[in-house]
Amino acid sequence: MHNVVAERRKALEWSQQRLADELGVSRQTIISIERGKFDPSLPLAFRIASVFATPLEDLFFPDDPRP
Repeated sequence: MHNVVAERRKALEWSQQRLADELGVSRQTIISIERGKFDPSLPLAFRIASVFATPLEDLFFPDDPRP
């Protein structure tokens, strides 16, 4: 899965630490998500979408989209 979390975070001019604090996770978790090394749990993914006030599917995309 890939995502646009870093782009959304940067658009708000937030640091990784600010996003981590908003979500109640570590900065390392944000780094791992943004680099695609860690797929967030569904509850965390929904919290990320809520913080950015955007639908989940506008942030996370499958690596191999199926028609």
